[in-house]
Amino acid sequence: MENVGRITGDMRIGDVVRNHPETVNVFLQHGLGCVGCAIARFENVREGARAHGIDVDTLLKDLNQAILSPADAD
Repeated sequence: MENVGRITGDMRIGDVVRNHPETVNVFLQHGLGCVGCAIARFENVREGARAHGIDVDTLLKDLNQAILSPADAD
């Protein structure tokens, strides 16, 4: 997968959700249910994962998988 459009740990959770609504379920499945709360506008993915005891690398892998188009998955 190329780096363009890739979700990184320093991106704000609110920006990720706004730009990629298909990631909401990924956040929820990982136990990060605050995707709609006010702190999500300021907290980045890495900070949110750490605050909830979530493995950052696994979360990022799953988030990026969720935004792949079917053509990218081949």
